[in-house]
Amino acid sequence: MIGNSRLHWGQFQGSLLEGIRHTPHSVIPDEVTNLICVASVVPSQTTWIQSQLPQAKPMTLADIPLKNIYPQLGIDRALAVWGASQVYGYPCLVIDGGTALTFSGVDGSLAWAGGAILPGLQLQFTSLAQYTAALPEVRLPAQLPQRWAHETPEAITSGITYTLLAGIQDFIAAWQQRFPHSPIISTGGDGHWIAQNLPGVVHDPNLIFHGFATLIQES
Repeated sequence: MIGNSRLHWGQFQGSLLEGIRHTPHSVIPDEVTNLICVASVVPSQTTWIQSQLPQAKPMTLADIPLKNIYPQLGIDRALAVWGASQVYGYPCLVIDGGTALTFSGVDGSLAWAGGAILPGLQLQFTSLAQYTAALPEVRLPAQLPQRWAHETPEAITSGITYTLLAGIQDFIAAWQQRFPHSPIISTGGDGHWIAQNLPGVVHDPNLIFHGFATLIQES
């Protein structure tokens, strides 16, 4: 899976996921000699991967058996929500805490039920540092900071984390009004942090590869 910030490599034995590696863009792990298929949201990296591993089959939205998806839907989102539906049941909602933070949902008939996109946690921290003259760049804290901060770095972490969590909670509440018994699953680089701070959210970092696994099994 080619993501916005990294490459994600899943190792399969048949349809069994045996391990996952993550590398920067344009870096292939030494042990990768055969690539079955590739899904991507970064066209330039797709071209590069295919130049290095030409046997890789590109995966498209047409390969994912969800109903009512639209042509511009990111294949990472489609794979994640498909994988979640196969492991946790459906309807379900996936919160992907990656470079972009996304919400992706399917209903009880495996039809696309809608979603949303906003800047991810680290992108919000980075943008404040890049587009202001005096604010420092800070990192996502392991634990929630004090809400009413007395120093600038803590004020940034407080503002971003509490506002983001409140927004996620609001989306979850709206989803549960439509689908009261739906599982809520987080994934992506910040998925564990999201689940840690929002009771009822299940964390699963492997949703995209669960999606790959079922599609490999069916092919």
